[in-house]
Amino acid sequence: MSLPLAISMGDPAGIGPEIALRAVASGQNAVILGDMGVLQAAAKRIGCTLPLRRVATPEAAQPGEISVIETSTLAEAPALGAVCATAGQAAYDAILAGIKLAKAGQVAGLVTAPIHKEALAAAGIAFPGHTEMLAHFSDGAKVAMMLVNDAIRTVLVTIHLSLRDAIAAADFNANLAAIRLAHRGCRALGIIAPRIAVAGLNPHAGEGGLFGREEIEIIAPAIAAARAEGLNATGPWPGDTVFLSARLGRFDVVVAQYHDQGLIPVKYMGLDEGVNITLGLPFIRTSPDHGTAFDIAGQNKANPASLIRACTLARQLAMAARS
Repeated sequence: MSLPLAISMGDPAGIGPEIALRAVASGQNAVILGDMGVLQAAAKRIGCTLPLRRVATPEAAQPGEISVIETSTLAEAPALGAVCATAGQAAYDAILAGIKLAKAGQVAGLVTAPIHKEALAAAGIAFPGHTEMLAHFSDGAKVAMMLVNDAIRTVLVTIHLSLRDAIAAADFNANLAAIRLAHRGCRALGIIAPRIAVAGLNPHAGEGGLFGREEIEIIAPAIAAARAEGLNATGPWPGDTVFLSARLGRFDVVVAQYHDQGLIPVKYMGLDEGVNITLGLPFIRTSPDHGTAFDIAGQNKANPASLIRACTLARQLAMAARS
């Protein structure tokens, strides 16, 4: 039997516990990392009939049950739908356990349910999101986010930064690293010779320098360096049309300069469709492309489709890595 995946429960005040339970109940071979009390309460709310059982290690998981590796023991469940330091700490503890298991090769990959950045901050945790946390605990690995749905793939040059800071951070080295990781990510997904489009930073990709010179002085040289390495990278392409070109089949992946440039097109296709892959880690990590949904937490309305897709894709990547 193949190794199970590890699913971190996410913020216990959000929909993470609910969708994690639904994912395992749907047949995913996975253990959930989190708080047993939180998960039992969530199971009751959603009418999950599979028994929950504490296990010490992933290999102890059995079919026909929901196996839980307990990473926190909260004295009281956090209020649903509210930012809470206790919830932020519990979410963080589950992620750290997942990183440890994944690095040790005890699970096929780590799938993370959504966390809340304000709750992390309230708990005194300095990381702005999963990606930075994963990189830090992987010896500072150079990583990038790849967002995937049925129509578009995109890789980000910069991630969780203010727009002002992202512009400064989207330098030559960051662009070249993102192009390389986009190539590797597509290859891992079975695309042998990826066609990589690199988006410009400015309107109309700078219009020949009329609207900014980043395309001329930074992005185009990074593309040229990537092409010298044999990568099929082109651009800079205008950010307002390049994703349509990718959707129509001209490109396999778009390298976007900043967070919203890359995520808005993916999320416009539907929050239940997207999956986030962290490229550059020494293990496989995926997540749903949506947040904690505090507004519907505990109401039995959360759709587990994106988390299930994240599990399926993590399993696909694990199989490809072994072949």
